[in-house]
Amino acid sequence: MGAVSSPLSPGPVSHSAAPDTAQPASLCGREPHVPAERLVAEMVPPPRFDAVRFDTYLPDPGQPSQAEAVRLLSGFAAGLGGATAVSGGKKRWFRREAAAPAGPSGVYLDGGYGVGKTHLLASLWHAAPAPREQKAFGTFVELTNLVGALGFQQAVTALSGHRLLCIDEFELDDPGDTVLVSTLLGKLADAGVRLAATSNTLPGKLGEGRFAASDFMREIQGLSARFRALRIDGEDYRHRGLPQAPPPYADDEVTEAAHATPGASLDDFGALLGHLARVHPSRYGALCDGIDAVFLRRVEPVTDQATALRLVVLADRLYDREVPVMASGTPFDRIFSEEMLAGGYRKKYFRAISRLTALAREAKPAAG
Repeated sequence: MGAVSSPLSPGPVSHSAAPDTAQPASLCGREPHVPAERLVAEMVPPPRFDAVRFDTYLPDPGQPSQAEAVRLLSGFAAGLGGATAVSGGKKRWFRREAAAPAGPSGVYLDGGYGVGKTHLLASLWHAAPAPREQKAFGTFVELTNLVGALGFQQAVTALSGHRLLCIDEFELDDPGDTVLVSTLLGKLADAGVRLAATSNTLPGKLGEGRFAASDFMREIQGLSARFRALRIDGEDYRHRGLPQAPPPYADDEVTEAAHATPGASLDDFGALLGHLARVHPSRYGALCDGIDAVFLRRVEPVTDQATALRLVVLADRLYDREVPVMASGTPFDRIFSEEMLAGGYRKKYFRAISRLTALAREAKPAAG
């Protein structure tokens, strides 16, 4: 799939006050608090994927599964239906005359990083013939945080009136998430909500290598039964035919560029990692509000798994918002150890490397 061209610094979904261009902001100085109503309202595709559609996805001719995925997802979107009859003088959307159909009621896009799964998931959201308030789009982290913020029953109530729920980056990292998500999606599917998800792991393999997944096989198999898996093969489009990412810059180059760039943030990498430990990952998007470019000094290898996973979430949120990253220190392709890249979270780490490398390439104009 070809990457969609984008501006260097788009605005995020909602902003705080714009940083002073004469003095870069510091992400470490921010402690965002996100009200529950914002969590629900912002369950839409992020800025990078706001304009994508099925016809802007460019399948690799050498990977027929990509064109097949477009065909099947287009059909899935068309099958979601439209407005129905009037009841009590008011239009009712998607009136359900019968119980939810038996068997898989959702689609699950499985494939490596960079094959365009999020592009396709966002295209499905846009193509679904429903008003915005009848469909939701969010990452797995955002979904679990919504349950934490609203409470389980209120989250079920808030989402059960939707026609479509799209879940990006679906992963099971611990037993609690397994039971929680299995129960939640079961109730939503029973209410008639159609489900779509992306992941780097097949449904039946979720949690493998991360916890005693065999102890929760009933929940995992129950989740798997909710989806029809679509395999998407291919190479990482973010680097297909593109030049290598720029090497790290010197500290003073990063500092100078940050002061010359409107809407910039400037932080030392170690201090930022420490700050991420004090902010819930669901708030990392809000942490970046009003930031148009991130500048990091003294990037170094990450040796702690919990810290590495928090960095993955930050990389995802920066990528979603098209925020370029200019850094000094260790190159992004060397920030995770060989042991981490061979472990249970390896696909997350490779995705983070891919996205950070793409953002580093987008920061070249700031360096110039």
